[in-house]
Amino acid sequence: MINIEHRDRLVAVTVFGEFALADYKEFEELVNYKIQFSGPIDLLFDLREMVGFTLDVAWEEIKFSRQHSHDFRRIAVLTDDQWLTWSAWVSQLFVDAEVQVFDDEAKARDWLGSAAETVE
Repeated sequence: MINIEHRDRLVAVTVFGEFALADYKEFEELVNYKIQFSGPIDLLFDLREMVGFTLDVAWEEIKFSRQHSHDFRRIAVLTDDQWLTWSAWVSQLFVDAEVQVFDDEAKARDWLGSAAETVE
């Protein structure tokens, strides 16, 4: 299950439990809409409550990242899991965005907010 918050050029996704393909498709649909009408966006992924993801989500994430390699400005990942930290850095190979991993939500939002201020 996911919860999505979006405003201006920020899309924030919180994952609870297992990250399933239906959840990822919901995320993709919103991001495609935001990119179409706002241009490059910032992402905040809160994975602190995620217990896992399905293999089809991993494959879909790779395809989506490659398709939208120039559509993200900054990506903040909230996690304290070393495996997820490592995979966030690997994901940076597929996108031009700056990717940072945080364990504090306020710091992640501050970092994303500083990118928004430089655009406006």
